[in-house]
Amino acid sequence: MKKTTIIQTKNISKVYKTGEVETVALSNVSINIEKGEFVAIMGPSGSGKSTLMHILGALDLPSSGDYLLDGKNISRLSEDELADIRNRQIGFVFQAFNLLPRTTALKNVMLPMIYAGIDKEERLKKAKKYLEMLGLKDRMEHSSNQLSGGQQQRVAIARALVMDPAILLADEPTGNIASVQAEEIMAIFQELNDKGNTIIMITHESDIAHHAKRIILIRDGKIVTDEVNGKQNKVIRKNR
Repeated sequence: MKKTTIIQTKNISKVYKTGEVETVALSNVSINIEKGEFVAIMGPSGSGKSTLMHILGALDLPSSGDYLLDGKNISRLSEDELADIRNRQIGFVFQAFNLLPRTTALKNVMLPMIYAGIDKEERLKKAKKYLEMLGLKDRMEHSSNQLSGGQQQRVAIARALVMDPAILLADEPTGNIASVQAEEIMAIFQELNDKGNTIIMITHESDIAHHAKRIILIRDGKIVTDEVNGKQNKVIRKNR
């Protein structure tokens, strides 16, 4: 079966300027990610991994070089076009969950579909589908501040999936939850990847990175290694 490249960066660099001082966050980074891959981008604080995540998520643009998403050069799009891509083609999962605290899990998951103009009946149907899939059937009407950290992250994953994105981009998705819950979240990502979802995960934790099928190590704005992970662990998800 022919593999499809969904992400391609060609010598992208990112330079931040403060007055006359220039800080190089990324330097000539070139990567290819194929549809259906589960990739961990790993590196210490200040390595450039967060800058790379922002560019891959169309939240920022490179200073030089090209970023092609599904064959389209993202580097040359307008802010409105980038916003449309973020809403329709990329699902985001953040360390801090970014849920509305006094809003139910169901309504939190429906939010991206409201912005996209999807009708209420379809919004309700899809939100329930993904919450049930993630083991939250009995928590749909609970507000997010009534849920555990692991449950909140599952709500965030459901919210990321409802627009059927081409890519699921997770930024330190286990950073704010206990280790047992982190294993459960990794099991969810593995299950989603087994179903064909493309997942890119940013992490500084090696044990979390090793749940991915490929690990890219970045340091000082440059790719140090890019290897298929031979130590991938399968974990079993338990509903908690």
